[in-house]
Amino acid sequence: MKILMKSVDMICLSTCEGIITPLKFRWYEDGQEAQIIRIDRILDRKTEKLAGNPMLIFTVQSIINGVERIFEMKYEVNTYKWYLYKL
Repeated sequence: MKILMKSVDMICLSTCEGIITPLKFRWYEDGQEAQIIRIDRILDRKTEKLAGNPMLIFTVQSIINGVERIFEMKYEVNTYKWYLYKL
């Protein structure tokens, strides 16, 4: 997997218990039109601290340009930002 750490616009679901589930995101590639990618399946979710900042890491599966791909999304808890981490 290639490390990208690109900021994305995310639509997610949050339960009353506070569990976050990513649904789909908008990703801007360099000089290209925005691409909307629907998350088909969440394979794993875990937490980690990156430079002291708590992060939620989601390993997800989606179909991108007709090819099934597995990638990682990160959610930075303190700043409320979503990142496409590995593709």
